[in-house]
Amino acid sequence: MTVQMQAVAQTIVDAARDETKAWLRIETAYDDSAIAALARAAIGMAEDFCAQLMFTRGGTEVLTASSEWVRMRACPVRSITAARGLPAEGASFALASDAYAIDIGADGDGWVRVIQQGAAGRVEVDFTAGIVDDWPSLPEALRQGIVRLAAHLFAERNSDAPPAIVTALWRPWRRMRIA
Repeated sequence: MTVQMQAVAQTIVDAARDETKAWLRIETAYDDSAIAALARAAIGMAEDFCAQLMFTRGGTEVLTASSEWVRMRACPVRSITAARGLPAEGASFALASDAYAIDIGADGDGWVRVIQQGAAGRVEVDFTAGIVDDWPSLPEALRQGIVRLAAHLFAERNSDAPPAIVTALWRPWRRMRIA
C-alpha cells in the first residue's frame, strides 16, 4: 500500500558525491551541493530500478490487515520491530505480539499476517531494510552505476536517457515481482 522511508544518511550522500567528483575530475567545492543532490537522486533511481533499498534505514509500511500472509513492498527487510492497527476511524492502536505474525524470507522479503485484527482494517509496520549500511560496503557494480549516473546527470544535463552502462551495472541486482 504505502511505504515511508527515512532519508539516506548524509554521510552516504557525501561519499557518493566525493566519488562522483573524483570520476568527473572536479577538485573544487564549488559544485558540491549540486553534485550531492544528483548523487541522492542517483541513489533513488538505483533503488527504484533494482526494487531494493541500497542503504539500511528505517521505515513504515501500511498493509491490508489480513489473516493471509501479505508481502511487504520494501526489501530487503532486515527487521520488523512493531505493528499497529489502523481502524477506518479513530487513532491507531498497538497490536499485541500474539495478534500478528512476521517472517523474513532468505531473499529479504518481509511478510506480515494479522491473526487478531480487531477493528483494524489496515496494519502499519515499522521495519529496517537495506542491502548495506554504508557506501564502501555497497557492491562495486551498484556503486559504479550510481556514480556514473550522477556524473552523467551533471555533465549531460540535456540528455534524455541515462547511459546504457548504468542499467547494465544494475541489472543483475534488479528484483522483479509477479503480482
